[in-house]
Amino acid sequence: MDAELFPRERTEVAPGAVHLPGWLDAPAQSELLEACRAWARPPAGLRTVRTPGGGTMTARQVCLGWHWYPYAYARTVVDGDGTPVKPFPEWLGDLGRRAVRDTVGADMLRGPETAYDIALINFYEADARMGMHRDSDEKSDAPVVSLSLGDTCVFRFGNTETRSRPYTDVELRSGDLFVFGGPARLAHHGVPKVQPGTAPPELGLTGRLNITLRVSGL
Repeated sequence: MDAELFPRERTEVAPGAVHLPGWLDAPAQSELLEACRAWARPPAGLRTVRTPGGGTMTARQVCLGWHWYPYAYARTVVDGDGTPVKPFPEWLGDLGRRAVRDTVGADMLRGPETAYDIALINFYEADARMGMHRDSDEKSDAPVVSLSLGDTCVFRFGNTETRSRPYTDVELRSGDLFVFGGPARLAHHGVPKVQPGTAPPELGLTGRLNITLRVSGL
């Protein structure tokens, strides 16, 4: 809604982990959505991720810059159509660096060498979930940047030691930013619930998109 009775504020969920509601305004959300739709088209488009144990992730995914598959990176879609991964655009890296500056601070960028070069874009339909996991396949400890579009979700942010408690549940809405780095960089996190039908109508999206930006260090 345009005006909330109790406006949502910047929250430090844990040391090094910050939730900034409404960081992307409506035009920026629409522009990012159109880019995601282009990236999702084949070749190297949206795919179902299969785990080594034979299971499948319920959220579908497309990658930019480096292709992630459980649990490594490649330059081609090795677990899909085998084509080269789509390039990571410079403007998306600029967006990631600005997100870090606006949340956890420029000190975590460690100078110009912190160049975001990976995007994992997950599409959640109403029944999709993401189990508790850590983003630990990168060689860089630069902060992870997470942007939300579409339906609201419950984002569960935990601890670095275990997939269980203690954790904090955060409501992420369309346009929200969540950044975690420093002592929170390897915290377990997941999405136990998506709230269908909660996307801004003007966005024209059914479901939720999560754009996660990382520095590979590769």
